[in-house]
Amino acid sequence: MTLRVSPTAGDTTTDVPEVRGRLRLGRTAAFVGTSLAAAGLYLASGAPTPVLLLLQEQWSFPSWVLTVAFAAYSFGLILALLVAGKLSDHIGRRPVLIGALAVQAVAMAGFVVAPNIVWVIAARVLQGIATGAATSAFTASIVELAPERFKRLGSVIAGVVPPAGLGLGALFAGVTIQFSPIADLIVFTVLSAVAVLGLAVAALSPETSSRQSGAVRSLVPRVAVPPAARAEFAASLPGIVATWTLGALFLGLGPTIVLQVFHIDSGAVDGVVAFVSPGAAAVAALLLGKVAVRRVLAWAGIAVLVGAFAVVASVYSGSLALFVAGGIAGGVGFGAALSGALRVLTGLAHPHERAGVFAAVYTVAYLSFGTPAVIGGLLIAPLGLTTTVVLYGVVVLLAAATGLVAQQRRAAAERERVATERAARPVTAPTPCPNGPATI
Repeated sequence: MTLRVSPTAGDTTTDVPEVRGRLRLGRTAAFVGTSLAAAGLYLASGAPTPVLLLLQEQWSFPSWVLTVAFAAYSFGLILALLVAGKLSDHIGRRPVLIGALAVQAVAMAGFVVAPNIVWVIAARVLQGIATGAATSAFTASIVELAPERFKRLGSVIAGVVPPAGLGLGALFAGVTIQFSPIADLIVFTVLSAVAVLGLAVAALSPETSSRQSGAVRSLVPRVAVPPAARAEFAASLPGIVATWTLGALFLGLGPTIVLQVFHIDSGAVDGVVAFVSPGAAAVAALLLGKVAVRRVLAWAGIAVLVGAFAVVASVYSGSLALFVAGGIAGGVGFGAALSGALRVLTGLAHPHERAGVFAAVYTVAYLSFGTPAVIGGLLIAPLGLTTTVVLYGVVVLLAAATGLVAQQRRAAAERERVATERAARPVTAPTPCPNGPATI
């Protein structure tokens, strides 16, 4: 990365004036650095998945506490999204990111020194608050910092970063557990350093959003979706619910299923199982970036339907391979639904509305991520793990089917609108030939 002093003569890459003489990253370097810093935030979010199972073995707490520890992050995140999700539209992206990443560093330090599960849950809540405050600001920054010639790349990267970070975090933690007796200390020390590096990137990046009045009013919890984007937002909701709910099965209950259904006790296997769904999501979001968005959203629904069927079948057949295949299929739907929704909604929101729109998307996503995991954990004791997974799969199937119908209706409405606009265009009479009608 290269550093430069702002402002530079003739520099028009940002709409927001920089303080003269302040050292900052160039716009391209800031785009890359901000994308990596956001990935680091989600890396930390995925890492606790296999670590929590390790801590359960060490501290002997029940499975329902395990799912509470997993989901506490989501609920802290949702609270922060609702309160601070639109704040960066008013005070700028940088101040929000700097504050959120400072809180993230404190949360990682809390994991390092945690003596019991209560401390871990508190650190997870704090981590969720940091991620919730940063999520929409990071997404907006990535979109706005993207090179002018590749603006679509910003939305694609913004869709890739969350699942990629979640998956790689779980894989990193699982492999560390397999080969180190002090895995939890190593994992969270590394993640503390990652948070500090992200904080440095945020401090050195250019501001991309002008200040707007109403910062205090923006802290009142509400979901802000502009009228132009509401129909597409509503159509995207079932697909987001289905894909994030299935993703939560792998990140929240995956290690428990591996141990109790497939009878495998391995940190590396836990990490791989937790990785497959978000890993496939990241690859899908990247590869589908140039595919028509309506087609991407339809493929998302089909992929998650296949994934849910495979997961249910795997617990009956005892096939880990089928379970992993279900995670891959569901992950493709996960990445396609998120990146597709971000692409279509970005084009319907003005710059000062984007953080609010992204906050609304991620509020739905993380409600779908945390709530089913907690309910599933509570149902394991009375119903058994197999029955719980089947019920979980039915919920995913219903949501995915609803999403497919919603997207088909949006596609039909779009075709009808285009046809109406074409029919309404005035017919232009052909220009007569000055020498009379042409002959062939």
